[in-house]
Amino acid sequence: MLRPRPVAGRALRGWRKYAVAAVVLAGLGVAGDRAAAAWTEHRTADAFQKAQGLKSAPHVEVHGFPVLTQLAGGTLDRVDIEASDIPAGRDGGRLPITTLNVELDRLRRSADASEAHAASAKATAFVSYQDLSKALGFEIGYSRDSTKAEPRVAATTTLPLVGKVGASARVEVAGDRALALRSVKVGDDLPKAMRTLVTGMLERELKLDGIPDGLALKSLTTTADGLTATLSGEDVTFRTDARA
Repeated sequence: MLRPRPVAGRALRGWRKYAVAAVVLAGLGVAGDRAAAAWTEHRTADAFQKAQGLKSAPHVEVHGFPVLTQLAGGTLDRVDIEASDIPAGRDGGRLPITTLNVELDRLRRSADASEAHAASAKATAFVSYQDLSKALGFEIGYSRDSTKAEPRVAATTTLPLVGKVGASARVEVAGDRALALRSVKVGDDLPKAMRTLVTGMLERELKLDGIPDGLALKSLTTTADGLTATLSGEDVTFRTDARA
């Protein structure tokens, strides 16, 4: 019966020790990198919450591995932010955002940490009919006349001596971060003066609040639940004083 020589046995045990050590060091490296990612996510969420005046911190996810190398280089490959209940600004003509999802690519921070710049970004902003109703002063809902090519919303308001009045309006892009309600339709059973009044009350332009600079509104769609806006852009900037 052949037996391994003592030297070979010691060499085998030595390789096993090296292998175990390598596994441990790799585990420590992964754990350390995950800790760095968690720290970065927390800092980013805290900054976004304070800048936007949110009641709760957004969900932030840093992508790519290793994160420590990205931090050392000063640029994060990709950061996703999911925020809820972004309130409208102090001045009029602004819309709150019910939920906002932003994907930031090649994100870097300024030297004083007051700004963050992304090489490119895309976002989806959802505004519920409840939030839209509060902003407009009308009861807003989904319009049966709405199509992909012409998204529309239904509106109901109450007029003195008349009661409830129904109308609908087309929702369209009016600027990089603004949408407009136009092409208002009001029931023919109302006097012309009343139809003109309702049209004037409903036709307006609104700015989406809480959107980083550089993101431009590309499209709008309406569903049974609310209004969805898609945005994208390059050289996108997020400022901590964006709501001033």
